[in-house]
Amino acid sequence: MTDIEKAKEQIEKLRAEINRHNYFYYVTDNPEISDAEYDALMQQLKQLEEKYPQFASPDSPTQRVGAAPVAAFGVVEHPLPLLSLANAFTDDDIFTWYNRVVKLVGSQKFALACEHKMDGLAIALTYVDGRFTTGATRGDGFRGENITQNLRTIRSIPLAVPNDAPPRFEVRGEVYLPKAGFHKLNEERAADGLPLFANPRNAAAGSVRQLDPRITARRPLDIYIYSLGWAEGKTVPDTHWGRMDYLESLGFKVNPNNALVQNIEEAAKYYHSWVQRRAALPYEADGIVIKVDPIALQYQLGNVAHEPRWAIAYKFPAIQATTRLKEIRISVGRTGTLNPYAVMEPVAVGGVTIRQAALHNEDDIRRKDIREGDWVYIQRAGEVIPEVIGPIVNRRTGAEKEFKLLEKIFDKQKGRPACPVCGSEVFRPEGEVMYYCSNAACPAQVEARLELFTSRGAMDIRGIGESMAATMRREGLVKDVADLYYLTKEQIAGLERMGEKSASNIINAIEKSKNRPLSRVIFALGIRHIGEEMAQLLAGHFNSMDELANATENDLTAVPGVGHKIAESVVNFFNQEDNKRIIQKLKDKGVRLENEKAAISNLPLSGMEFVVTGTLKAFSRDTAHEKIRALGGTAKDNVAKQTAYLVVGEEPGSKLARAQELGIKQLTEAEFINLLKEKGQ
Repeated sequence: MTDIEKAKEQIEKLRAEINRHNYFYYVTDNPEISDAEYDALMQQLKQLEEKYPQFASPDSPTQRVGAAPVAAFGVVEHPLPLLSLANAFTDDDIFTWYNRVVKLVGSQKFALACEHKMDGLAIALTYVDGRFTTGATRGDGFRGENITQNLRTIRSIPLAVPNDAPPRFEVRGEVYLPKAGFHKLNEERAADGLPLFANPRNAAAGSVRQLDPRITARRPLDIYIYSLGWAEGKTVPDTHWGRMDYLESLGFKVNPNNALVQNIEEAAKYYHSWVQRRAALPYEADGIVIKVDPIALQYQLGNVAHEPRWAIAYKFPAIQATTRLKEIRISVGRTGTLNPYAVMEPVAVGGVTIRQAALHNEDDIRRKDIREGDWVYIQRAGEVIPEVIGPIVNRRTGAEKEFKLLEKIFDKQKGRPACPVCGSEVFRPEGEVMYYCSNAACPAQVEARLELFTSRGAMDIRGIGESMAATMRREGLVKDVADLYYLTKEQIAGLERMGEKSASNIINAIEKSKNRPLSRVIFALGIRHIGEEMAQLLAGHFNSMDELANATENDLTAVPGVGHKIAESVVNFFNQEDNKRIIQKLKDKGVRLENEKAAISNLPLSGMEFVVTGTLKAFSRDTAHEKIRALGGTAKDNVAKQTAYLVVGEEPGSKLARAQELGIKQLTEAEFINLLKEKGQ
């Protein structure tokens, strides 16, 4: 077979494979591969077609924007095609694109608009005489699905615009599902036994393409407008940036993270700044779109095939991938929970090699129908925590094995299921989804409790991490968290790879931790269902550990925000003799177990909610939160209507734009420090 024949065969094979993936991605909303893998296939096909133009074909996937519209919806003809974008993956790619543009227009004097490439569903909205009349999907770029009634349910889409708008015009945007809405939707689907969405894009697509608009209305969809498609009967601004300002004045939602830059170097800088900060975004974005700003130059540059020459999508590094799940194993948590986790063939996700990922619990595995041997989607949740999204059912061979926890941990010698670490009996409380190890002294539980107790958000004892906690437990130095305060420098220095100076540092860190706020001690104890915020709430209503330990379920549920499950968990914790003994040991060693200040209601920042964004120079974000709480204020992670102040450090994230949108007052770091001084800190 000649090289040309081999190329033809490879081109045909790639076209068939990409068309197949197009069907699963655009029609069924059930992709088999990640976006990064799809992009790689498309790039490979483009390169082959450019090298062998004799095999060019109008039905090649490279000549199409998307898949054909679903027949169940009416069809809308797009007066002006909705084009897709060429992709760039490196700085060299965008500089090559820019130099080509400069050569074609004969000038370097033009601005560039930079926008987040939202991971949602592209749509076109048509307005006639000030009214929203038609909403359609991109479809194949020339014809889309008529989803007008569904789009009317999205509150951020204006149903009417001011009288000074053009008599007829079209805007284009991206319908998306915010991360918080996506996770909530999947939780609801899991509770109903429904298959989970693989990612926010699939969730958004599945939501707006419902035949029943009432289903769409129940989902927290949102939209950002990214261009003016066309306009009739009125002169509009002659730059893309100007048009976005104009559309915003008409009531359309435009992404506040967009930026206008003066050259390609600034565009590259904008891109790299968001690569670092993308995890902080409230929505998923898979890259940055760079557009030539002057509309006259866009017309001059025109299009090539189905892509505009005047815009390019600079894709973010992939954070989702596919791999084979080799085995499901069991770890033991600090409260004795038996936690399944996946062992996978190593795969790179967002620059990190992933070999293991959490699987939550057996019921969740069963709902997702994840089996040992499956090919699965994985991603780094928040770009940090690896998680298995779901199986690729179409790639099953029949050799995959269903997971059954009790069979996995069955001990043949004991003739019963047993803890995989200590061999003790396991049990599952009525109404719960987790199995538990019955042995509170289980080595895995002790180490996990030590790790939580010493962590940054708890007692913040530097130098004692996962490895050191395991060593201390193994050497018999600590059997519970209170034993940390009975350690000597000599004992620590005697551990492997531990010198005098390191031992002194750990002892000093332990001593310093004795003065942590009561809320931090409550959280550090690892009481079930008690996170950092709940610990702060409890510390605000009970002035000491003794008060909290003596509280009844009725006392606890009387606290706003404390439900029956939390109250029961707190009472059960303090009723256990081992926990009473730990509290007494902490008290004997001088760990502060009461509030240092008066009741929260009498403090100067009582009732005021603060959010911190960006990097502070004077102290860490955790320290800033502590100072706020010490004065009676509340420190939150997200901006909301009730937020009193947003403290803005260097390189603030999307919280700043949200605060500006809501009219929340912002404080510089210097203003924040002055406020603390005024209020007594």
